[in-house]
Amino acid sequence: MNQPDHRLPLYHRLRDDMIEKITTREWQPDTAIPTEAELTKTYQVAIGTVRKAVETLVADGLLVRLQGRGTFVRRPDFNASLFRFFRHQTEGTASNVPEGRILHRSLSVAPDEVASALGLGKRAKAIRLDRLRLVDNAPVLLEEIWLPHAPFTALMQIDLPDFGDLLYPLYEEKCGHTVASAQETLTVESANQDVAQQLAMDVGQPVIVIDRLALGYDKQALEWRRSRGPADKFRYQVDIR
Repeated sequence: MNQPDHRLPLYHRLRDDMIEKITTREWQPDTAIPTEAELTKTYQVAIGTVRKAVETLVADGLLVRLQGRGTFVRRPDFNASLFRFFRHQTEGTASNVPEGRILHRSLSVAPDEVASALGLGKRAKAIRLDRLRLVDNAPVLLEEIWLPHAPFTALMQIDLPDFGDLLYPLYEEKCGHTVASAQETLTVESANQDVAQQLAMDVGQPVIVIDRLALGYDKQALEWRRSRGPADKFRYQVDIR
């Protein structure tokens, strides 16, 4: 357990300790946390303090209350738009989730932009994955993905065809790291020769570029990725609540 900061309110210290239990998987996704009475006994604090700590985690989306069942660690919805920024659509059909195909894997020195985003030191090595996403065997998205080496070493031992279509469940299963949220930035650029060849498009055509920084429950950076896709084949949709 990290040393608590006694300058913080008591409920905030409880909240930080609960986040650590979630991050270290002592409290695992989809499982119920101890009851308020049990937490009050464990932490030796008033039930109101426990309740406030839990409420902040519910508000932050780390926990979810299920009527009559208790409070559970929320498992991120990998089908939500946050985790499927692009959805390829053909006219008159519903959105499809692209197939994932790892083209190349390497252990390389992370570029400065990536190292800064992931909190790595200069010249630090990281795992790079180059991935192509396809619908009906047609390329729709090209991705450059970077991961800190130490937490994700297990990925270097997996055969490339075994990565599957979704990476975040793989990170959880093989490396014990759960992606809980992400920050994304969208820009537009022209396709260079390599991008155009991989995506079966003409050089100079517009491509959508999405930079995503995926974060754990503790807001620590887990993955940086840059995704590119033809602008005319994708639409961005988000629900505003």
